[in-house]
Amino acid sequence: MKCQYFPFFAVVFALILTWELTASHAADETVLDTATIEATTGLKGVSNQKEGTFKVSKPRDDVSVTVEQNQMAPFMGLTSWAAFMPSGKDSAMVMGDIVLFEDEVNPVMSAALNAGLQVSALHNHFFFDKPKVYFMHIGGEGSVAKLAQGVRAIFDMEREIRSKTPVPADSFGLGPLPVQSFIDGSAISRVFGQTGDAKDGMYKVTIGRVVQMAGMDMGNTMGVNTWAAFAGTQDDALVVGDFAVLENELQTVLKTLCGAKINIVAIHHHMTGENPRMIFLHYYGRGKALDLAQGVKAAINTQPLAVNK
Repeated sequence: MKCQYFPFFAVVFALILTWELTASHAADETVLDTATIEATTGLKGVSNQKEGTFKVSKPRDDVSVTVEQNQMAPFMGLTSWAAFMPSGKDSAMVMGDIVLFEDEVNPVMSAALNAGLQVSALHNHFFFDKPKVYFMHIGGEGSVAKLAQGVRAIFDMEREIRSKTPVPADSFGLGPLPVQSFIDGSAISRVFGQTGDAKDGMYKVTIGRVVQMAGMDMGNTMGVNTWAAFAGTQDDALVVGDFAVLENELQTVLKTLCGAKINIVAIHHHMTGENPRMIFLHYYGRGKALDLAQGVKAAINTQPLAVNK
């Protein structure tokens, strides 16, 4: 008598085998190539099997830092790190916090952006720290190799700066502005396409945005705005200001300002519970007044495009 159940068991066996192979393949896709991360970044890492992450760290022990005259060890929050985790086939995510001195911030930020990483925050952790320390948060998604190369680019730029000037600079070395400002407000207005405010030879342009908070519109006079203030002369000017950006506008605005050699000073939020969420970045630039104005306006021009993405 022939067994009538053989085909059934054969099908079940085939299904089980297929499931095991698929599960094994899926597991392989969620394993990080830690050897590539270490070899590319030049840093040793630590695995967290529970969270499925791999973290590399770099203590800032190349420069002595004091906080209110107390020597600070890297263990006390002066260690840069980047943590990787798998996010699918041939893909991973990275997040990190990079410890930087003032003269490193913008070259390192440009290196990160140029390598395809995102910059999500820039701020301080201390008061009365010498030299001044900033913390730049990064993120990104892509292949492990690409992300690791981006992290490596950050530390290579940091190392390049410190090898040239072991002691962090305390200025850009451009000297003081003229005592009296003579900014051509009409020329600045033409760049921005709107009239600004003048005071004692300085000029300021403000562009409002609107968010919802507690069921009400919050706009320009409540602090939801982008602004640019100019001092000095047409040939030697200073611009300082603030950008109000949506989350999907931030990276393009940062890249545009960095491309115009305008320094980013801070990236953070001013409010909680607003809709849409608004991020604010502060900037500082020195150069010809019209060049600075055109650099700021170029960043503003990216925002309507980013909103529709």
